[in-house]
Amino acid sequence: MPEPRWLTDEQQRVWRDFSAAVDMVRGHIEAQLQRDAGMPTTYYAVLVALSEAPGRVLRMSDLAQATRSSRSRLSHAVARMEASGWIRRESCPTDKRGAFAHLTDAGLAAIREAAPGHVEAVREALFDVLTPAQVRELGAISAAIRDRLAPVCERAVETGAEAADATRPV
Repeated sequence: MPEPRWLTDEQQRVWRDFSAAVDMVRGHIEAQLQRDAGMPTTYYAVLVALSEAPGRVLRMSDLAQATRSSRSRLSHAVARMEASGWIRRESCPTDKRGAFAHLTDAGLAAIREAAPGHVEAVREALFDVLTPAQVRELGAISAAIRDRLAPVCERAVETGAEAADATRPV
């Protein structure tokens, strides 16, 4: 077994700061959505993906990939959103195992109502504390990390691995 590539003191400090910052931003966003819109970030991500899809409909497997959720986790979330009237599920006529998620008018209204507060919370937690140059740097850094991890996360979603849930969006 090869020797572990231990973090330097600086890398350890950066990792801990980064990890704490991501947790705090996620917590801030989650609290705002729960308080103001009565929904977790998972629901918000699903509603956004469907609202941006052609015809406001996506195959469940595509929705899982778009939200970086396992199929199991997504299925539970969609079932709860169906009960709220925000989503309607429909079986795929050509594939007995497939299903489509449709964003209802009530779901579109819910995302439209939640979006202004969500955007303000994102600005408050992330962009208001950064300079324009730092925003560009953060964008480049985030894209590099995303591009490195995207294939791994996509494979995890395809196989239904719960590990993909750790990468779901804010």
